Amino acid sequence: MKMSGGLTKKRSIFAYPYCIWSAIFIVIPLLLVVFYSFTKQGDSGYVFTLENYKLVFNPLNWKVLYRSFILAGGATILCIVVGYPVAYLISKLPVSKRGTYILLFILPMWMNFLLRTYAWVAILGRNGLLNTFLGFLGIPAVTILYTNYAVLLGMVYNFLPFMVLPIYTSLSKMDDDLINAAKDLGANGVTVFRKIIFPLSLPGVFSGVTMVFMPAVTTFAISRLLGGGRVMLVGDLIEQQFTVVGDWSFGSAVSMCLMVIILLSMAFMSKYEDGAEKEGGGFLF
Repeated sequence: MKMSGGLTKKRSIFAYPYCIWSAIFIVIPLLLVVFYSFTKQGDSGYVFTLENYKLVFNPLNWKVLYRSFILAGGATILCIVVGYPVAYLISKLPVSKRGTYILLFILPMWMNFLLRTYAWVAILGRNGLLNTFLGFLGIPAVTILYTNYAVLLGMVYNFLPFMVLPIYTSLSKMDDDLINAAKDLGANGVTVFRKIIFPLSLPGVFSGVTMVFMPAVTTFAISRLLGGGRVMLVGDLIEQQFTVVGDWSFGSAVSMCLMVIILLSMAFMSKYEDGAEKEGGGFLF
């Protein structure tokens, strides 16, 4: 008992640096954001007000929020459509080759995020690689850069690995005996996928949705580089309030509203992820 108590005490001591780090870089900044969101600087200092949150519900700001969620949702759907087949194909490779293909797939992530995004400017520009290639084929040039489509493409390109990896993890852990048993009972390929493979991979899909949607809805670098300032997202709105306008109170209010929406989305996804795990465990019944 004494040894167990001493071990527990040592573990609690090792947790102190993490608690201090969390307090300095998470709790205190969050409290400051909450403080600024409910205050406004006046002649006599900061005064309590709800005016910041009233501005959030301005139709112009709602339009920015709507555009952000539409683009983030579209990017998430495209990541599922593209990422699921990729993850499935990699999971079906021999074990000795899976690591190599996963490494090749995530290799671009080792490069700086801004450089990866800025590379698409050279590809999608008026005289970029895409229009040059289309010119060789006799196809008229297309204007994609500085549009919603360019921002959507940048989101999919940057966040696709975050969809592939959790789906691949779920698929690679799947018991092949279940698939073989279903085939022995007469199930065809479509039925096996619909009744066994896809339900068992849903936890990975939901994890991927969370990992893609959250950074996509809050990004501002992609919209700035590929949108050229013409595509305003909620991340750009918050960033401008803090760095350009200097209205920390309104920026904090927008951040708090976005944080609440994200937390509700995470709770919703977590609920369905747990339900998918239960259904996956009892799909044979």
